[in-house]
Amino acid sequence: MPESKGCNRLAGRRIIITGAASGIAKAMAELFHREGAQLALIDRDADGVEATARALNALPLTLDLAEAEGIVPTVDHAAKELGGLDGVVNCAAIGTPTSIEDTDIPTLARFVAINLTAPFLLCRAALPHLRKADIATIVNISSGQGLLSNTPNNTAYAATKGGLISFTRALAAEVAPHVRANVVCPGLTETPMTKFIFEGYNNPSDAPFVKQYALQRVAQPIEIAHAALFLTSAESSYVTGIALAADGGRTFH
Repeated sequence: MPESKGCNRLAGRRIIITGAASGIAKAMAELFHREGAQLALIDRDADGVEATARALNALPLTLDLAEAEGIVPTVDHAAKELGGLDGVVNCAAIGTPTSIEDTDIPTLARFVAINLTAPFLLCRAALPHLRKADIATIVNISSGQGLLSNTPNNTAYAATKGGLISFTRALAAEVAPHVRANVVCPGLTETPMTKFIFEGYNNPSDAPFVKQYALQRVAQPIEIAHAALFLTSAESSYVTGIALAADGGRTFH
């Protein structure tokens, strides 16, 4: 996909992005930087998030989001270093395929902790800072599986991603009119997290299950990043509480 040069759509805005060491969140960080944002980047991969942040003159913050007690001090530190907060993008997630029979309580707890509890707590921690901003946005990254759950061995992932959609819609009603909250629901995207899905195919879009997508291909991270950019920028100033399916036509929402 062609790389945009940037139009300063986020000039002067201070934004937290989680999961920024790789994949979709890294693409978001790079895009938001080109659009003029100041960034605080969170990931449990210390080396990865340091490398991403170094290239973007951003603030790297190492945190395993399953460690709930670390979220408030990390958000407060980000706000202090950036001089405030204008936006949050919750992108960090886990998606290991697991049958319901093999989903023991610790496994389920980690899915819930990272995919649902962490975005909830991070939004809660950010709100006092966001309410001081002129333009404040929250974008949560769910999944097409949260809209249309039809893949085996996916119950914990789909449940937590569906919960994230409902949380975001409820949050949008609660924090309006000053803060806008929306959720992006990506289809299959070529990232390190989904690499195992495409094993055996020279081109990920050759996988038979991709044929259920109207566009007949998987997404690149930058395509999902652009959806988040729209919901973070002033271009979506009259948009809140939506679940935006960026899924190549898989769900037709």
